[in-house]
Amino acid sequence: MYIKRIAEKFLIQATKNKKILIILGARQVGKTTLIKHFLTNKNAVFLNLDIEVDKNKFLAISMLEPSQAIKALGQPRYLIIDEAQRLKNTGQIIKAWYDASVNSKIILLGSSSLNLINQSAESLTGRNEKLFLSPLLFKEIITNQSWYSTVYKKDILNKSFREQINSLLLYSLVFGNYPEIIHSTDKQQYLLNLVSDYLLKDILQLGLIKTPNLIKKLLMMLAHQIGAEVSVNELANNLGMNKITVNKYLDLLEETFVIFRLPSYSTNPRKEISKSHKIYFYDTGIRNAILNEFSLNPLRSDIGQLWENWVVAEFMKNNLLFGQKQNLYFWRSRAKSEVDLVVKQGEKISAYEIKWKKKNINERAFENQYKVKVQIINSDNPLFL
Repeated sequence: MYIKRIAEKFLIQATKNKKILIILGARQVGKTTLIKHFLTNKNAVFLNLDIEVDKNKFLAISMLEPSQAIKALGQPRYLIIDEAQRLKNTGQIIKAWYDASVNSKIILLGSSSLNLINQSAESLTGRNEKLFLSPLLFKEIITNQSWYSTVYKKDILNKSFREQINSLLLYSLVFGNYPEIIHSTDKQQYLLNLVSDYLLKDILQLGLIKTPNLIKKLLMMLAHQIGAEVSVNELANNLGMNKITVNKYLDLLEETFVIFRLPSYSTNPRKEISKSHKIYFYDTGIRNAILNEFSLNPLRSDIGQLWENWVVAEFMKNNLLFGQKQNLYFWRSRAKSEVDLVVKQGEKISAYEIKWKKKNINERAFENQYKVKVQIINSDNPLFL
Protein backbone atom coordinates (compact mmCIF):
# COMPACT_ATOMS: atom_id res chain seq x y z
CA MET A 1 0.00 0.00 0.00
CA TYR A 2 1.42 3.38 -1.02
CA ILE A 3 1.94 5.90 1.78
CA LYS A 4 1.41 9.48 0.65
CA ARG A 5 4.52 11.60 1.19
CA ILE A 6 4.85 15.31 1.87
CA ALA A 7 7.70 15.26 -0.65
CA GLU A 8 5.19 14.86 -3.48
CA LYS A 9 4.43 18.60 -3.54
CA PHE A 10 8.15 19.40 -3.91
CA LEU A 11 8.45 16.77 -6.62
CA ILE A 12 5.62 18.35 -8.58
CA GLN A 13 7.37 21.73 -8.52
CA ALA A 14 10.76 20.23 -9.39
CA THR A 15 9.46 18.50 -12.52
CA LYS A 16 8.26 21.81 -13.98
CA ASN A 17 11.79 22.87 -14.89
CA LYS A 18 14.68 21.32 -16.82
CA LYS A 19 17.19 21.17 -13.97
CA ILE A 20 18.57 17.79 -12.97
CA LEU A 21 16.63 16.58 -9.94
CA ILE A 22 18.65 14.63 -7.38
CA ILE A 23 16.62 12.70 -4.80
CA LEU A 24 18.79 11.61 -1.91
CA GLY A 25 18.11 9.37 1.04
CA ALA A 26 19.08 6.12 2.70
CA ARG A 27 18.21 2.76 1.20
CA GLN A 28 14.59 1.70 1.59
CA VAL A 29 13.17 5.12 2.54
CA GLY A 30 10.92 5.06 -0.53
CA LYS A 31 12.75 7.07 -3.21
CA THR A 32 11.97 4.65 -6.03
CA THR A 33 8.43 4.06 -4.78
CA LEU A 34 7.80 7.81 -4.65
CA ILE A 35 9.06 8.51 -8.16
CA LYS A 36 7.31 5.49 -9.72
CA HIS A 37 4.04 6.48 -8.08
CA PHE A 38 4.41 10.04 -9.34
CA LEU A 39 5.31 8.93 -12.88
CA THR A 40 2.56 6.32 -13.26
CA ASN A 41 1.29 6.39 -16.86
CA LYS A 42 3.93 8.95 -17.83
CA ASN A 43 6.59 8.47 -20.49
CA ALA A 44 9.49 7.46 -18.27
CA VAL A 45 12.54 5.20 -18.47
CA PHE A 46 14.15 3.75 -15.33
CA LEU A 47 17.76 2.57 -15.14
CA ASN A 48 19.02 1.04 -11.88
CA LEU A 49 22.81 1.07 -11.67
CA ASP A 50 22.63 -1.62 -9.00
CA ILE A 51 21.50 -3.97 -11.78
CA GLU A 52 24.27 -5.11 -14.11
CA VAL A 53 22.13 -5.06 -17.27
CA ASP A 54 21.02 -1.47 -16.62
CA LYS A 55 24.54 -0.40 -15.71
CA ASN A 56 25.96 -1.82 -18.93
CA LYS A 57 23.18 -0.17 -20.95
CA PHE A 58 23.90 3.18 -19.34
CA LEU A 59 27.64 2.83 -20.00
CA ALA A 60 26.97 1.87 -23.61
CA ILE A 61 24.75 4.82 -24.43
CA SER A 62 27.09 7.18 -22.57
CA MET A 63 29.54 6.65 -25.46
CA LEU A 64 27.02 8.22 -27.87
CA GLU A 65 26.30 11.86 -28.51
CA PRO A 66 23.78 13.09 -25.89
CA SER A 67 20.87 13.39 -28.34
CA GLN A 68 21.61 9.92 -29.70
CA ALA A 69 21.83 8.50 -26.18
CA ILE A 70 18.37 9.82 -25.34
CA LYS A 71 17.05 8.59 -28.69
CA ALA A 72 18.42 5.11 -27.92
CA LEU A 73 16.30 5.13 -24.77
CA GLY A 74 13.13 5.96 -26.73
CA GLN A 75 13.05 9.75 -26.18
CA PRO A 76 11.47 9.52 -22.70
CA ARG A 77 10.00 12.61 -21.09
CA TYR A 78 11.59 11.49 -17.82
CA LEU A 79 14.85 9.59 -17.41
CA ILE A 80 15.37 8.16 -13.92
CA ILE A 81 18.73 6.76 -12.88
CA ASP A 82 18.46 4.85 -9.61
CA GLU A 83 21.46 4.17 -7.32
CA ALA A 84 23.34 6.81 -9.30
CA GLN A 85 26.33 6.70 -6.95
CA ARG A 86 27.24 3.20 -8.18
CA LEU A 87 29.28 4.72 -11.04
CA LYS A 88 31.86 7.38 -10.29
CA ASN A 89 31.33 9.18 -13.59
CA THR A 90 27.52 9.34 -13.50
CA GLY A 91 27.61 13.06 -12.74
CA GLN A 92 30.00 13.76 -15.60
CA ILE A 93 27.83 11.88 -18.10
CA ILE A 94 24.63 13.57 -16.93
CA LYS A 95 26.29 16.99 -16.98
CA ALA A 96 27.17 16.48 -20.66
CA TRP A 97 23.59 15.50 -21.47
CA TYR A 98 22.18 18.48 -19.60
CA ASP A 99 24.60 20.91 -21.28
CA ALA A 100 23.52 19.49 -24.64
CA SER A 101 19.91 20.46 -23.77
CA VAL A 102 18.42 17.00 -24.14
CA ASN A 103 14.63 17.03 -23.91
CA SER A 104 14.31 14.50 -21.08
CA LYS A 105 13.92 15.57 -17.48
CA ILE A 106 16.76 13.75 -15.72
CA ILE A 107 16.21 12.48 -12.19
CA LEU A 108 19.00 10.87 -10.16
CA LEU A 109 18.22 8.73 -7.12
CA GLY A 110 21.00 8.03 -4.66
CA SER A 111 21.49 6.45 -1.27
CA SER A 112 24.47 8.58 -0.39
CA SER A 113 25.11 12.28 -0.50
CA LEU A 114 25.88 14.37 -3.57
CA ASN A 115 29.66 14.43 -3.18
CA LEU A 116 29.67 10.62 -3.31
CA ILE A 117 27.39 10.48 -6.33
CA ASN A 118 29.47 13.07 -8.12
CA GLN A 119 32.88 12.41 -6.61
CA SER A 120 34.84 12.26 -9.89
CA ALA A 121 32.78 14.63 -12.01
CA GLU A 122 32.72 18.35 -12.46
CA SER A 123 30.29 20.12 -10.21
CA LEU A 124 26.63 20.16 -11.14
CA THR A 125 26.25 23.50 -9.39
CA GLY A 126 23.59 25.60 -11.08
CA ARG A 127 22.32 22.59 -13.01
CA ASN A 128 20.58 20.68 -10.25
CA GLU A 129 18.19 20.87 -7.36
CA LYS A 130 18.03 18.37 -4.54
CA LEU A 131 15.21 16.70 -2.67
CA PHE A 132 16.04 14.79 0.50
CA LEU A 133 13.82 11.87 1.39
CA SER A 134 14.09 10.44 4.88
CA PRO A 135 12.25 7.69 6.69
CA LEU A 136 8.63 8.72 7.22
CA LEU A 137 7.83 11.73 9.34
CA PHE A 138 5.45 10.81 12.13
CA LYS A 139 2.88 13.21 10.69
CA GLU A 140 2.97 11.13 7.48
CA ILE A 141 2.21 8.00 9.48
CA ILE A 142 -0.68 9.75 11.24
CA THR A 143 -2.21 11.25 8.11
CA ASN A 144 -2.25 7.84 6.42
CA GLN A 145 -4.34 6.27 9.19
CA SER A 146 -7.88 5.33 8.19
CA TRP A 147 -9.35 7.36 11.05
CA TYR A 148 -7.36 10.53 10.35
CA SER A 149 -9.82 12.47 8.20
CA THR A 150 -12.81 11.84 10.46
CA VAL A 151 -11.22 12.09 13.88
CA TYR A 152 -7.87 13.83 13.82
CA LYS A 153 -8.86 17.24 12.46
CA LYS A 154 -11.85 17.52 14.76
CA ASP A 155 -10.40 16.67 18.15
CA ILE A 156 -6.68 16.19 18.64
CA LEU A 157 -7.06 15.68 22.38
CA ASN A 158 -9.87 13.14 22.19
CA LYS A 159 -9.02 10.41 24.72
CA SER A 160 -9.52 7.44 22.40
CA PHE A 161 -7.58 9.23 19.69
CA ARG A 162 -4.69 9.90 22.06
CA GLU A 163 -4.54 6.20 22.91
CA GLN A 164 -4.11 5.39 19.22
CA ILE A 165 -1.47 8.11 18.90
CA ASN A 166 0.44 6.80 21.92
CA SER A 167 0.42 3.27 20.55
CA LEU A 168 1.73 4.44 17.16
CA LEU A 169 4.30 6.60 18.90
CA LEU A 170 5.74 3.76 20.94
CA TYR A 171 5.99 1.55 17.86
CA SER A 172 7.68 4.42 16.03
CA LEU A 173 10.22 4.85 18.83
CA VAL A 174 11.10 1.17 18.87
CA PHE A 175 10.79 0.13 15.22
CA GLY A 176 11.36 3.46 13.50
CA ASN A 177 9.67 4.99 10.47
CA TYR A 178 10.89 3.15 7.39
CA PRO A 179 7.87 2.76 5.06
CA GLU A 180 8.16 -1.03 4.90
CA ILE A 181 8.03 -1.28 8.70
CA ILE A 182 4.46 0.06 8.75
CA HIS A 183 3.06 -3.06 7.10
CA SER A 184 5.74 -5.59 8.05
CA THR A 185 4.56 -8.63 10.03
CA ASP A 186 8.07 -9.18 11.43
CA LYS A 187 9.37 -5.72 12.16
CA GLN A 188 12.36 -6.91 14.15
CA GLN A 189 13.68 -9.18 11.41
CA TYR A 190 13.09 -6.54 8.75
CA LEU A 191 15.25 -4.05 10.66
CA LEU A 192 18.01 -6.56 11.37
CA ASN A 193 18.11 -7.39 7.66
CA LEU A 194 18.02 -3.71 6.71
CA VAL A 195 21.07 -2.95 8.83
CA SER A 196 23.12 -5.90 7.62
CA ASP A 197 21.98 -6.17 3.99
CA TYR A 198 21.52 -2.55 3.00
CA LEU A 199 22.97 0.12 5.26
CA LEU A 200 26.25 -1.64 6.01
CA LYS A 201 26.41 -2.89 2.43
CA ASP A 202 26.24 0.68 1.13
CA ILE A 203 29.05 1.77 3.43
CA LEU A 204 31.29 -1.20 2.72
CA GLN A 205 30.74 -1.07 -1.06
CA LEU A 206 32.25 2.39 -1.18
CA GLY A 207 35.59 0.69 -0.61
CA LEU A 208 36.71 3.18 2.01
CA ILE A 209 36.33 0.83 4.98
CA LYS A 210 39.18 -1.63 5.38
CA THR A 211 37.99 -3.10 8.70
CA PRO A 212 34.22 -3.86 8.62
CA ASN A 213 34.18 -4.96 12.26
CA LEU A 214 35.36 -1.55 13.39
CA ILE A 215 32.47 0.28 11.69
CA LYS A 216 30.09 -2.12 13.44
CA LYS A 217 31.75 -1.46 16.80
CA LEU A 218 31.60 2.27 16.14
CA LEU A 219 27.87 2.04 15.39
CA MET A 220 27.36 0.11 18.63
CA MET A 221 29.17 2.79 20.62
CA LEU A 222 27.17 5.58 18.96
CA ALA A 223 23.92 3.70 19.58
CA HIS A 224 24.70 3.62 23.30
CA GLN A 225 25.60 7.32 23.38
CA ILE A 226 22.62 9.00 21.69
CA GLY A 227 21.78 12.26 23.43
CA ALA A 228 25.26 12.57 24.95
CA GLU A 229 28.18 14.67 23.79
CA VAL A 230 30.50 12.44 21.79
CA SER A 231 34.27 12.59 22.12
CA VAL A 232 36.09 11.55 18.97
CA ASN A 233 39.24 11.00 21.02
CA GLU A 234 37.37 8.62 23.32
CA LEU A 235 35.89 6.76 20.35
CA ALA A 236 39.33 6.47 18.77
CA ASN A 237 40.92 5.14 21.98
CA ASN A 238 38.18 2.58 22.54
CA LEU A 239 38.38 1.36 18.95
CA GLY A 240 42.17 1.40 18.73
CA MET A 241 41.98 3.77 15.76
CA ASN A 242 43.40 7.19 15.07
CA LYS A 243 41.20 10.27 15.31
CA ILE A 244 41.42 11.02 11.58
CA THR A 245 40.03 7.58 10.69
CA VAL A 246 37.19 7.88 13.20
CA ASN A 247 36.22 11.25 11.74
CA LYS A 248 36.32 9.72 8.23
CA TYR A 249 33.99 6.93 9.38
CA LEU A 250 31.63 9.43 11.01
CA ASP A 251 31.56 11.45 7.78
CA LEU A 252 30.75 8.29 5.87
CA LEU A 253 27.90 7.36 8.22
CA GLU A 254 26.53 10.87 7.88
CA GLU A 255 26.83 10.90 4.08
CA THR A 256 24.90 7.62 3.86
CA PHE A 257 22.12 9.02 6.10
CA VAL A 258 22.66 6.70 9.05
CA ILE A 259 23.57 9.38 11.60
CA PHE A 260 23.72 13.16 11.86
CA ARG A 261 25.71 15.46 14.10
CA LEU A 262 24.16 18.19 16.20
CA PRO A 263 26.64 21.00 16.98
CA SER A 264 26.60 23.15 20.08
CA TYR A 265 25.09 26.65 19.98
CA SER A 266 27.16 29.46 21.40
CA THR A 267 27.54 33.20 21.17
CA ASN A 268 29.82 33.35 24.20
CA PRO A 269 32.54 30.64 24.15
CA ARG A 270 33.82 31.73 27.56
CA LYS A 271 30.53 30.74 29.20
CA GLU A 272 29.12 28.19 26.74
CA ILE A 273 30.32 24.95 25.17
CA SER A 274 31.14 25.86 21.58
CA LYS A 275 32.91 22.93 19.89
CA SER A 276 31.10 19.80 21.05
CA HIS A 277 28.72 17.61 19.04
CA LYS A 278 25.99 15.15 19.81
CA ILE A 279 25.28 12.32 17.40
CA TYR A 280 21.82 10.98 16.62
CA PHE A 281 20.40 8.34 14.28
CA TYR A 282 17.99 9.39 11.53
CA ASP A 283 15.85 6.43 12.52
CA THR A 284 15.49 4.99 16.01
CA GLY A 285 14.56 1.60 14.56
CA ILE A 286 18.03 1.41 13.00
CA ARG A 287 19.57 2.34 16.33
CA ASN A 288 17.61 -0.37 18.13
CA ALA A 289 18.49 -2.94 15.45
CA ILE A 290 22.19 -2.22 15.96
CA LEU A 291 21.71 -3.03 19.67
CA ASN A 292 19.14 -5.77 18.96
CA GLU A 293 16.88 -4.12 21.55
CA PHE A 294 13.19 -4.05 20.59
CA SER A 295 11.35 -3.83 23.90
CA LEU A 296 7.99 -2.03 23.69
CA ASN A 297 8.03 -1.38 27.43
CA PRO A 298 7.52 2.40 27.91
CA LEU A 299 9.61 2.09 31.08
CA ARG A 300 12.67 0.66 29.31
CA SER A 301 15.88 2.09 30.75
CA ASP A 302 16.81 4.04 27.62
CA ILE A 303 13.36 5.53 26.93
CA GLY A 304 14.58 9.08 27.64
CA GLN A 305 17.50 8.76 25.21
CA LEU A 306 15.28 7.13 22.64
CA TRP A 307 12.65 9.87 22.90
CA GLU A 308 15.26 12.61 22.58
CA ASN A 309 16.77 10.98 19.46
CA TRP A 310 13.31 10.46 17.96
CA VAL A 311 12.21 14.07 18.46
CA VAL A 312 15.48 15.61 17.25
CA ALA A 313 15.36 13.32 14.20
CA GLU A 314 11.81 14.49 13.42
CA PHE A 315 13.07 18.09 13.38
CA MET A 316 16.08 17.12 11.25
CA LYS A 317 14.05 15.13 8.72
CA ASN A 318 11.52 17.94 8.41
CA ASN A 319 14.32 20.47 7.96
CA LEU A 320 15.95 18.42 5.18
CA LEU A 321 12.64 17.97 3.41
CA PHE A 322 11.85 21.69 3.45
CA GLY A 323 15.23 22.74 2.09
CA GLN A 324 17.42 23.06 5.20
CA LYS A 325 16.15 26.51 6.08
CA GLN A 326 16.91 25.98 9.77
CA ASN A 327 20.06 25.33 11.75
CA LEU A 328 19.75 22.84 14.60
CA TYR A 329 21.89 22.82 17.74
CA PHE A 330 22.01 21.78 21.37
CA TRP A 331 23.12 24.21 24.09
CA ARG A 332 25.13 23.78 27.28
CA SER A 333 26.73 26.36 29.51
CA ARG A 334 30.00 25.77 31.31
CA ALA A 335 27.93 25.87 34.50
CA LYS A 336 26.16 22.70 33.22
CA SER A 337 22.82 24.26 32.25
CA GLU A 338 21.44 22.55 29.14
CA VAL A 339 18.83 22.83 26.39
CA ASP A 340 18.28 19.75 24.23
CA LEU A 341 17.42 21.48 20.96
CA VAL A 342 17.90 25.01 19.62
CA VAL A 343 16.36 25.81 16.23
CA LYS A 344 17.59 28.94 14.45
CA GLN A 345 15.99 30.29 11.28
CA GLY A 346 17.30 33.66 10.27
CA GLU A 347 17.24 35.73 13.43
CA LYS A 348 14.49 33.68 15.05
CA ILE A 349 15.46 31.21 17.77
CA SER A 350 13.29 28.47 19.31
CA ALA A 351 14.42 26.24 22.17
CA TYR A 352 13.12 22.90 23.41
CA GLU A 353 13.61 20.54 26.32
CA ILE A 354 12.77 16.95 25.37
CA LYS A 355 11.50 14.81 28.24
CA TRP A 356 9.58 11.54 27.95
CA LYS A 357 7.20 12.32 30.85
CA LYS A 358 8.58 15.28 32.75
CA LYS A 359 6.15 18.22 32.46
CA ASN A 360 8.07 21.06 34.08
CA ILE A 361 11.58 22.35 33.71
CA ASN A 362 13.53 25.18 35.25
CA GLU A 363 15.90 26.25 32.51
CA ARG A 364 16.44 29.92 33.28
CA ALA A 365 20.02 30.29 32.10
CA PHE A 366 19.19 30.01 28.40
CA GLU A 367 16.03 32.09 28.73
CA ASN A 368 17.90 34.86 30.54
CA GLN A 369 20.76 34.81 28.04
CA TYR A 370 18.69 34.75 24.84
CA LYS A 371 15.26 36.02 25.96
CA VAL A 372 13.66 32.91 24.45
CA LYS A 373 11.11 30.74 26.24
CA VAL A 374 12.21 27.11 26.43
CA GLN A 375 9.33 24.85 25.37
CA ILE A 376 8.78 21.30 26.59
CA ILE A 377 8.25 18.38 24.25
CA ASN A 378 7.03 15.24 26.00
CA SER A 379 5.10 12.19 24.84
CA ASP A 380 1.77 13.83 25.72
CA ASN A 381 2.57 17.05 23.86
CA PRO A 382 1.21 17.11 20.27
CA LEU A 383 3.75 19.77 19.19
CA PHE A 384 5.64 17.26 17.03
CA LEU A 385 2.50 16.39 15.04
